[in-house]
Amino acid sequence: MRIKSLVAAMAAVASLAPIAAQAQAEENPWMLRVRAVYVDWQNGQANGSSTVAGVQTNNINASNQWLPEFDVSYFFTKNIATELVLSYPQPVNINSNLTSGPTGTVNALPPSLLLQYHFTDLGAFKPYIGAGINYTIFGNRNNFSLGGVNNALTVSQNSVGFVGQIGADYMIDKNWGVNVDLKYATMSTTVTGQNVAPGQDLGKLTLNPLMPAIGVTYKF
Repeated sequence: MRIKSLVAAMAAVASLAPIAAQAQAEENPWMLRVRAVYVDWQNGQANGSSTVAGVQTNNINASNQWLPEFDVSYFFTKNIATELVLSYPQPVNINSNLTSGPTGTVNALPPSLLLQYHFTDLGAFKPYIGAGINYTIFGNRNNFSLGGVNNALTVSQNSVGFVGQIGADYMIDKNWGVNVDLKYATMSTTVTGQNVAPGQDLGKLTLNPLMPAIGVTYKF
């Protein structure tokens, strides 16, 4: 009798195994995050062919700023995911030593695509690392100058570079969590004269932003 009961219990457990496996397989792979990001531009400067109006000579630089960020992640497995980092075109103030305030603004749209590894054996605390590519589109490129319309400048149309990432989610429940994140991207643009010396290379502004962030996570 006991043997029959044990066999029946084992059969019941075995019948539940496919159900558990199916539930794991059907777990929703999508995750969303909304972050507030502080962009700390590194502002490396190098003069071009014109040292008088050069990027380094005139201390052309971008102002640090906060911006909103929206991220979509897809989990191929419980550990491997890809993340698409999105925002909308952000106005970036450009400064120089020839004006007391910003010399103008350009718009930057900097989407990134990263491949991530998530560490999932630490309970609610889920750290991750990632690496990928950043593609920045610069718009409103002619809206700054070195102290007047006759010194109008322009920047490159786009920048392609590497982006690295480290961060962590702390899940409050199965759906909601808080997120901290740190990214570093390689990003640069060439500054050229627009009016007085059309097309003249004034040098390169290496932006390379460091981007600490905090946000909210939602796992479907």
